Amino acid sequence: MVEGAQTERKSNGTRTHPALIAVAQGEPYFFRDWPNAAVPRVCAGIYTIWQDAVLLYAGMAGRALSEAQIVAHRRPGAKSKGLFSRLNSHASGRRSGDQFCLYVCDRLVLPVLDPAQIETIGKGALSLDRLVRAYVHEHLSYRFAETRDSTTALLLEREIRQGCLAAGQPLLNPLTAGGR
Repeated sequence: MVEGAQTERKSNGTRTHPALIAVAQGEPYFFRDWPNAAVPRVCAGIYTIWQDAVLLYAGMAGRALSEAQIVAHRRPGAKSKGLFSRLNSHASGRRSGDQFCLYVCDRLVLPVLDPAQIETIGKGALSLDRLVRAYVHEHLSYRFAETRDSTTALLLEREIRQGCLAAGQPLLNPLTAGGR
């Protein structure tokens, strides 16, 4: 488990927190192989989503989970909470309630649809959610790191979205000067 969010800045401007290193350089996992037994069922953490070497998205999971709550929820048969649930939602391709899937749809799927596909979607014979799921499973990978609590995860996610990794800011959800 990763301790606090204190990081050191390297001479090239990148941060050296172990969780940031993990989501930038750790083992990539592919959504096509989801579910992933390596992702803890209950934890707070951060993750990055990649298309090849392009950082697309940075996120956190386990909002409002304290270290004590995480321990309390880790019992046999407990419902998934945190990273596993969030990545599972992304892997599903369902746009409802999932900002990442909306971004994938709007920025990566819709621009390449032809008029016949759009017409078929309009008639209800083709599902945009299925197209998003297919895109996520065919093209995207992720890296993740567990953190001790949601506060740490939120701070690290903000750093990533501000561009602290060598890959720069994520394409789909960079943190702008206004904080969004």
